[in-house]
Amino acid sequence: MRYDVAIVGAGMAGASLAAAIAPHASVVLLEAEDQPGYHATGRSAAFWSETYGGPGVQPLTTASGPALHGGGFLQALGSLHIGREADRAAIDAFLAEFDGSGVVLERVDPQAMVPGLRSDWTLGVLEQSSTYIDVGALHAHYLAQARRGGVRLVVSAPLSGVARVGDGWSLETGAGRFDATVLVNAAGAWADAVALLAGVAPIGITAYRRTMVQLATDPGAPEGLPHVVGIGGDFYFKPEAGGRIWLSPHDETATDPGDVQPEEIDVATAIDRFEHVVDWRVTKVERRWAGLRSFAPDRLPVYGFAPDAPGFFWCAGQGGFGIQTAPAAAALAASLLLERVPDDSVSGIDAERYAPRRFGVCK
Repeated sequence: MRYDVAIVGAGMAGASLAAAIAPHASVVLLEAEDQPGYHATGRSAAFWSETYGGPGVQPLTTASGPALHGGGFLQALGSLHIGREADRAAIDAFLAEFDGSGVVLERVDPQAMVPGLRSDWTLGVLEQSSTYIDVGALHAHYLAQARRGGVRLVVSAPLSGVARVGDGWSLETGAGRFDATVLVNAAGAWADAVALLAGVAPIGITAYRRTMVQLATDPGAPEGLPHVVGIGGDFYFKPEAGGRIWLSPHDETATDPGDVQPEEIDVATAIDRFEHVVDWRVTKVERRWAGLRSFAPDRLPVYGFAPDAPGFFWCAGQGGFGIQTAPAAAALAASLLLERVPDDSVSGIDAERYAPRRFGVCK
């Protein structure tokens, strides 16, 4: 059969968009791996922060909050942004960046909030609205919603060829051929590769490796510890079950898309930075993993039809914030794809700032 829409990529972006458009179109959701969400969605640091991604992303995150809270996907955590005296200008700039955005930020004494915090960390800003997010449950929710809406999910279907046929697209995959009127590029780190297969100008989506480690420490993570992030963007950590810590050096290493693995130097860097923040002793590195993040050149997501190819729709460049923005991003992208009035939850968001035409056509 010919589908109205073929979505390439069944991570959070593809799954949430499929769920949003299912009531209005026939959809096939194509995933290269044997399970959806393997490279990025399944390796998330799993927190929701309105300031994460900057002011250009914040409207999508804030608009997603009610749906995520209502669905039971969020759990109280709080984020504490910390700095040394030398970081005072960065702290002031951070507060100014979100002034008037509706995000509540409060200057606090970080020494009163993090037991064992080293004495030179004297500046703090509390973002109380930040939460844990149950990434697995959210992704499963969208996949289930899509299935109920009639979406066909096909796994082990890597894309090998794309051809423009009449007023639609013919896609050759490892699971066979699929035809559709609209091709949605939700392939994450592979988004530019998909575009090239389709004869569409790439927009410069770059993949980066991000490292995470799970630590056992002495003492263990204290009760009530918030997510702690350096204002300089060189570390963050948060408490997990059993007093464990999830830690990242906030690294971004450009890499080819693939099954990325953590590098020992990045794990060592993370621990070194952590030990310069708190006086806890690291007793064991229990887990280590790496995931992919993919960004457009201006670090904003890309939603909309390609200006150089009829029926080719971009849903990409969502960096590390694609999970926390999923409800609003899917609603906004669905309205653009279906050419419908936007849902009330995103009616105040300027979709034009995310349009692919901002990059011009370099074909």
